[in-house]
Amino acid sequence: MNITALDRPASLVERVCQQLAALIRGSEDDGERWLPSERSLAAKLGVSRTVVREATKRLEQQGMLEIQHGTGIKIVDRLHRPLNDSLLLLLPDMAERLQHLNDTRLSIEPDAAAFAAQRATPEQLRTLRRVQSQLEKAPNNAAAIEADMAAHHAIADASGNPIYRLILDSLAEIGISSRLRTIGRIGKKTAVAHHEAIISAIEQRDPEAARAAMRLHILAAGQDMDLPALKTGN
Repeated sequence: MNITALDRPASLVERVCQQLAALIRGSEDDGERWLPSERSLAAKLGVSRTVVREATKRLEQQGMLEIQHGTGIKIVDRLHRPLNDSLLLLLPDMAERLQHLNDTRLSIEPDAAAFAAQRATPEQLRTLRRVQSQLEKAPNNAAAIEADMAAHHAIADASGNPIYRLILDSLAEIGISSRLRTIGRIGKKTAVAHHEAIISAIEQRDPEAARAAMRLHILAAGQDMDLPALKTGN
């Protein structure tokens, strides 16, 4: 006898989560953003305050909201936080963490660059040029690291796939550690040259060249991190 599981209908809390998430995504990002009060949301959605409270707690855990007791419900952009915190617990060893980071980047970022070459809008191309200029003009390693990360995030945005950006955001703190081992040790010259090759390929709408340039860049970063030295404490 074959028994097929029935699709479980979304609970009331899940439906409220979905509505609030849609409201958050559609809100204008012009400084601080807040949801209406719990009482107001309950009235507008036609549900109890208990349901609203549970839904907002879930969205807070997912990084979309910050509940400030006595103040209100603030909209935030921390979707990456739960994964980032889990990675630090899962991989406490720095050298191991950076090696896995590079492996992950190799499986994701070359394809993101290829998609960017196919899909980037004129505005996104201008953004890539702007962050490249910031990297070239960075007065110190801290500014160079910030510009380097901004470039990779801009490429992920230009890919047209928001999951790429979410993954990179989730890896941001580990990404800073990796760049401290590259730009922080040997300077920005290599990063500037590699980024120029990637961005030029994207501008020329050449996905294979963009993919190859990004792969070369990440492989070189893995070598520049000098992970064997990190394992021995150097």
